[in-house]
Amino acid sequence: MLLPIGPDVSAPLRALLKSLRDAIEALQVPAEPKRVFVVARSGLPPAAAYQNCVVLVSDLNILAHSDGAHWIRQDTGAVIV
Repeated sequence: MLLPIGPDVSAPLRALLKSLRDAIEALQVPAEPKRVFVVARSGLPPAAAYQNCVVLVSDLNILAHSDGAHWIRQDTGAVIV
């Protein structure tokens, strides 16, 4: 749960904080599909840094997930090298 924005915050900062809070809440309880990160195979980040995350590998046109050690193709289950 996020804390409320205090009354002593200036109007521009209050608007910024509210937009950030709304964005965080939308990620915590999604009400619609969310875009997936798109990257070419050569630009895949280290799998260890993104365990249990999903990407769209644009040049392979497939989804892949990180098992913490490798990026795994969702169509075949093979490791992307």
